[in-house]
Amino acid sequence: MKKAISVLSGGLDCTVATSIFSKDYEIHAITFDYGQKAFMRELQAAKEICNKMNWTHEVINLPWLGRISNSSLNTDEEIPELAESDLDDLEKSTQSASNVWVPARNTVFTSIALSYAESIGAEAIIVGWNGEEGATFPDNSKEYLEKFNELVEVGSPDKIKIEAPLIDLDKEEIVKLGLNVGAPMELSYSCYKSGDRQCGVCESCMRRKRAFKNLGVEDKSEYEN
Repeated sequence: MKKAISVLSGGLDCTVATSIFSKDYEIHAITFDYGQKAFMRELQAAKEICNKMNWTHEVINLPWLGRISNSSLNTDEEIPELAESDLDDLEKSTQSASNVWVPARNTVFTSIALSYAESIGAEAIIVGWNGEEGATFPDNSKEYLEKFNELVEVGSPDKIKIEAPLIDLDKEEIVKLGLNVGAPMELSYSCYKSGDRQCGVCESCMRRKRAFKNLGVEDKSEYEN
């Protein structure tokens, strides 16, 4: 069977994206610890997802990335809380994205994933980059995906492609697709904070909650708010 590397944080998007390829690829999932507040819960989610889907799993520690980051994900700074009405306010959502931005995070993660792909002969790197978050996170955008694939084509001796099946989708479309492919979304953890339950008020939680609500689909995750 063909092999693929999945950059799996344990979140909704990467869980759905990887599930799409699960039947046709042997999935090797990697989760990054860069000192983020939610790491232990992300790790728990990633492990549970991999156990259910029979994917291999490995943790990669990047302490230096956490040390240089000024993101509220890595510091004592409060993580922004948004109202649902703020999600479509480009100025407010851009400000929130800036607050949680980790320097070159997806560039670092994807480069390491490329190393793993070359080492095991994988043909694909699966990521959860999507259209909704691409509006405020440049390293989730379609242009970024295209440029990175051009770089891989030039810089790698192997034929490896970054697969981002959600790149044109919003959260509602992602949830709908997740239902269609049987993704274990109930095990995923999207929150920027760490707790037994997701906070329900950070931007990531709010986008997730809105998608399930608008679709009229039960989100089996538990929230503080």
